[in-house]
Amino acid sequence: MATITSEPLSSAAGRGNRESGALGEFRSFWRQFFVRAFDPYRPELHYMRGPGPAWRAKHEAVSPAVQTRVAEIRAAKAQRSPARS
Repeated sequence: MATITSEPLSSAAGRGNRESGALGEFRSFWRQFFVRAFDPYRPELHYMRGPGPAWRAKHEAVSPAVQTRVAEIRAAKAQRSPARS
């Protein structure tokens, strides 16, 4: 969780006395809050959440015996169920 701190700005920073005291700190706090709260960068959306299809293709190779059995099951299902129109 981010911590937001507010520090008074010096007049040399270009603000002068326009925003002074509690009002200036209040506005500074909310400005920083909105900048950080609505930041469009969301790193958790870019993290990989597990192996992808290339990894599965490489590591989950099916033996020829299993492949023939799967083909037989699919053929039996195709014969059993009529084609939908």
